[in-house]
Amino acid sequence: MTCNVGSADRIARIILGLAALGAGFYFESLWGLIGLVPLFTAVLRWCPLYVPLKLSTAKKDATES
Repeated sequence: MTCNVGSADRIARIILGLAALGAGFYFESLWGLIGLVPLFTAVLRWCPLYVPLKLSTAKKDATES
């Protein structure tokens, strides 16, 4: 599994994930758990949706490891 999530993309995913979790907590809704998806992909630095689309926001150095 090669990294396909770059630094800026990773930061955006963390912010989006935390915002969704916070909104779910604030509104007392389980929909906030959807925020776990961007957090999970940010931690792994791999997005399964990018694979079939052949996208990568990572630098070439990071994708080789």
